[in-house]
Amino acid sequence: MAVLVEHSKRKREILEKSLDLFIEEGYEDVTFQKIADRCGITRTTLYIYFKNKREIFVYSIKQITENLEKALLKTIKDESMSSIDCLYKTFETILAEIESNAQLFKILLIYLIQLQKSGVDVDERVTRRVIRVQHLLSTIVIRGQKRGEIKQMPVKEINDLLYSQMECAVFRLAVLGRTKLTGIREMVKYLIDGIKV
Repeated sequence: MAVLVEHSKRKREILEKSLDLFIEEGYEDVTFQKIADRCGITRTTLYIYFKNKREIFVYSIKQITENLEKALLKTIKDESMSSIDCLYKTFETILAEIESNAQLFKILLIYLIQLQKSGVDVDERVTRRVIRVQHLLSTIVIRGQKRGEIKQMPVKEINDLLYSQMECAVFRLAVLGRTKLTGIREMVKYLIDGIKV
């Protein structure tokens, strides 16, 4: 059991250090050797944990989305909070995470463009990564509708409208180079206020 725990801990450390390296140097300039050097291990040891740079990058992104999901689940499980307050807090958590990872989203954008050029269905890849976040939003909306706190509107349409603000936030940071999401926060508040009963 201790070996498995140590293996998981080492893998997590590699992902964290690799992510810092990707942010510092960009996806294209990071090599497997640079990752091994940053982690203080040999390339051979690194191969025990990951087969290539791309796998490390994908796992790094997955680790961020999993951490975000855990934070959101904690908020959603708080039954004492109204569904509207839950949506406000959920979006603040999401937008804060997006802001704190702005540089990563710039690198991710370049990575996704490269995938698209090689014929990969980028929309499907992104959807796989965010489907659970969309599901969590739907859970809040459905709960709010059952409680009479949120208007009886199609859940998918509410979800799409709210989710589009996350996409807009990433676009503003990664493509437009904005540093703050004040306008997005105001729009999210406006949208959430609009679905309140």
